[in-house]
Amino acid sequence: MRIMASPFVELEVGERLVKLTNPDKVYFPAVGITKREMVEYYLAVADGILRALGDRPTTLERWPGGVFEGAKRATRADPRGADAFYQKRVPKGAPEWVVTAEIAFPSGRTADEICPTEPATVAYCANLGTITFHPWPVRRFDVDHPDELRIDLDPQPGTDFADAVEVAGCAREVLADLGWVGFPKTSGGRGIHIYVRIEPRWTFTDVRHAAIAFGRELERRMPGRVTTKWWKEERGETIFIDYNQNARDRTIASAYSIRPFAHAPVSAPVTWDELPSVSPADFTVRTMPARFAEKGDLHAAIDDVAHDLTPLLEWYERDERDHGLTDMPYPPEYPKMAGEPKRVQPSRAKKDPDAES
Repeated sequence: MRIMASPFVELEVGERLVKLTNPDKVYFPAVGITKREMVEYYLAVADGILRALGDRPTTLERWPGGVFEGAKRATRADPRGADAFYQKRVPKGAPEWVVTAEIAFPSGRTADEICPTEPATVAYCANLGTITFHPWPVRRFDVDHPDELRIDLDPQPGTDFADAVEVAGCAREVLADLGWVGFPKTSGGRGIHIYVRIEPRWTFTDVRHAAIAFGRELERRMPGRVTTKWWKEERGETIFIDYNQNARDRTIASAYSIRPFAHAPVSAPVTWDELPSVSPADFTVRTMPARFAEKGDLHAAIDDVAHDLTPLLEWYERDERDHGLTDMPYPPEYPKMAGEPKRVQPSRAKKDPDAES
């Protein structure tokens, strides 16, 4: 690192020079973590996060003012006056060496998104205040065929990380029955994510159907503990399998991404055997570099095998044919999708049978 005139430094990252502005700005006041420390963290785990982001169109979750009490994140419904926002298009003035790819949203609109290919790109994005990286499950060479099935175990009110761990154990059994290898990680919050590499032969719709089928199998094996119900009013105290994380333009925080909580946790790859004994709080910007230096990337083998999605698609067809189970609702911002049932919460449907959102 070569120190330049304040208020910025230039970092030598591989063959690039990356400008780091306001390096001493505190991004996590509760624990005193600065922008410099945040960027240094990402460089310390560069091999791991590049395995998670490499060549993938990536949405940037930017917190340019840092993570402070009362900070507000922009939403589609309320984008104004926010302290943080999601950036899907490549920022203006990005260096020429930053690789991009054109992706299409469900609306039909398109955008050029950053596709990290080297540590310098991660450092550049972190300098913009990117705390969390949200990669698509596709590579820039083929943006319409996912190569990753994502199983999102989301604890609902009344449940916690320990409950998600139990469901993850059942998910491991389902994967074993399929002859598949899954790679778990903490979400950085209370949840657990399991990634499975798949052959890039199927559409987003197919992969989403596969996630629904996987979730329904977990429901059968853990009745009352797991749900695929989209409407919150129907979930109860369960672990929700968020199948919609596999829909086009839905993304999950990558492995090694920092999460915007006061103690600067990170989404941490873990082994199946250690999962029952860890806590999400164990993995932070300050603890992960030493763990990474000792253990390496626990997802290093994720690209070794790409699985055939056919068995889950057969389960989905079986559930439709033999049990009358249909497709499930999409997120509210999506246009009406082919085969989707009425998108209206059950309590409203009872009051207004003709309601349709």
